Amino acid sequence: MSLLDQYTELEAQLLQIQSKIRSLETNKDLKTELEFKQKIEEVMTKYGKDADDLVSLLKPHASKTMQKQSRKPRKLKIFKNPHSGEVVETYGGNNKVLREWKEEYGAGAVEDWLLTT
Repeated sequence: MSLLDQYTELEAQLLQIQSKIRSLETNKDLKTELEFKQKIEEVMTKYGKDADDLVSLLKPHASKTMQKQSRKPRKLKIFKNPHSGEVVETYGGNNKVLREWKEEYGAGAVEDWLLTT
C-alpha cells in the first residue's frame, strides 16, 4: 500500500471518528455522565481521595476481590530415570520427557523416581 493510499484511508477514518464525536457531543446522556464524573472528581480532589478510596467506601468487600489474586509458585520437582540415568527438572507435570516416561513405564513408577519436591 502506498503512502498516499494510507493517507487517504486514515483521512477517511478521521472524518468518520469526527462525525461520531460530534454526534456524541450532542447526546444528553453523555453530557449528564460527564457532568457527574466532573463533580465526583472535584469532591475526590477536595478530600484528597482517589478512585480506589471511593470504591472501597462504596463497596467495602469489592476492594478485597479487586486485588490481583496470584497463584502460589510451584515447587521444582526433579525426577531421575533409573533405567537411563536421565534427570528431568520441572515445575509442572506437562513436561514432554516426563509424559513419555509415564507412557512407557507408568505414572506410578515415574512418581517413585521423584528426588525432591
